Amino acid sequence: MAHVALIGASGNAGSRILKELSDRGHRVTAIARHPDKVAELAGVTAVKADVFDKAGLAAALRGHDAVISAVHFTASDPQILIEAVRAAGVKRYLVVGGAGSLEVAPGKLLVDQPDFPEAYKAEATKGGVFLDLLKKVTDLDWTFLSPAAMFVPGTRTGKFRLGKDQLLANAQGSSISFEDFAIAMVDELEKPAHPRQRFTIGY
Repeated sequence: MAHVALIGASGNAGSRILKELSDRGHRVTAIARHPDKVAELAGVTAVKADVFDKAGLAAALRGHDAVISAVHFTASDPQILIEAVRAAGVKRYLVVGGAGSLEVAPGKLLVDQPDFPEAYKAEATKGGVFLDLLKKVTDLDWTFLSPAAMFVPGTRTGKFRLGKDQLLANAQGSSISFEDFAIAMVDELEKPAHPRQRFTIGY
């Protein structure tokens, strides 16, 4: 059982990761701008913190075994997040990544494809910046988990594939549910298989 700080615990991905952590018996400090929006679950304590307040965030993160970050890239600053984890003295940092930085062909990123939706471009681009920053970090045991292209509400099936830097797709396209993503994230927390690496999940 780990003591985990989850940043962005009330969001789409965050709320599913929170439930998965709680169901598996972990103790979680659920960090959100609006703690009242955090689900009341076993072993979960909701805490208010601002992702742009490095000192305040570091104080909320201190004393945990690991930090999981599930905040939108356009609603946070990766440098502040990384520095807050560092200042808190927590070595393990897992990040809900984006699909935009995945390759659809050698050297060709999903975000650069002509049919990539304009509405998601800023978020996808910032996700790539976050990954590039992490790749330079040597004092944290980080992992960046990128979802498939369609990251959507669904069911917890436990049936999915994992990959590295290439977008995963099948005959139905490229997708993963928030619920199955949460399984892979908590699996990685419990049995680290991708230290200082990005990996990806899809059906």
